[in-house]
Amino acid sequence: MESIQLVNSAVIDSDRAAVIQIGGKEYALLLTTRATKEIAKRYGGLQNLGDKLFEGKENFDEGLDEIIWLIALLANQSVLIHNFQFPDDQQELLDAETLELMTSPYDLLGFKDAIMSCMSKGTARHVETEDTGANPPKPTTAARSRGSSSTPARSSATRAKSTT
Repeated sequence: MESIQLVNSAVIDSDRAAVIQIGGKEYALLLTTRATKEIAKRYGGLQNLGDKLFEGKENFDEGLDEIIWLIALLANQSVLIHNFQFPDDQQELLDAETLELMTSPYDLLGFKDAIMSCMSKGTARHVETEDTGANPPKPTTAARSRGSSSTPARSSATRAKSTT
């Protein structure tokens, strides 16, 4: 697995992150369990995030507020990891005001791909298999007798009745 070394020295697994720049500083957008819980509180779960991000937003600034909240949440995961990894070098969390000041609406739209990549990476399942060199056993199925069907067997009384 490849790692990303951010400007703030946090070491993040690149299979989990999408990197963006805000005000010349790199942030890894990460979907952690903590971020997932916050999204669930706000939107009812990850499955509702896309639908509710702009749903019912009366004006453009409400939609921007939601995007800014999400970017700050995902970007701050890498800051929190840095602060955990380097307790003697604490970094400030990114707040909405700083994010609004250091970005343009165009930047926020550009972060959409990074958000989607981060979400995809955060929910991906990696299954590793071990090659043992031997052929794995084949799955077995219940053997059917010749002429059997998937319908339940009828009793001899029912069969006799249907032939008359």
